[in-house]
Amino acid sequence: MDITIHASFLPHDDPDASLAFYRDTLGFEVRNDVGYDGMRWITVGPAGRPGTSIVLEPPVADPGVTDYERRTIVEMMAKGTYAGILLATADLDGTFGRLRAGGAEVVQEPTEQPYGIRDCAVRDPAGNLIRINELR
Repeated sequence: MDITIHASFLPHDDPDASLAFYRDTLGFEVRNDVGYDGMRWITVGPAGRPGTSIVLEPPVADPGVTDYERRTIVEMMAKGTYAGILLATADLDGTFGRLRAGGAEVVQEPTEQPYGIRDCAVRDPAGNLIRINELR
């Protein structure tokens, strides 16, 4: 079986702030930017890797989500406990430096973990946890 991850979804509550973070701070390409019914979906991804994307989506766009669930999602986003993604880079220190200089909320500076990886963690403007592993 030949299956790959094409896109992952992360919620945003401020599309312009999320766009600036992923495009300007992380250096991702903008692949699509679509508005509909007062909402906005932005697709970004690493340069040179057109088959891998992150879709930044409004957290309450799904019509199957109840009002209670919407409130819960918004509360969890505010606490930074709703969503996250794991990225990887060969230049962890350089990437972390750009994130810090770009104003990202630092959760953990680059650290050698006891389980054999070196990584760091930040939050994007919506509170999503982004862990970044160092490729070795």
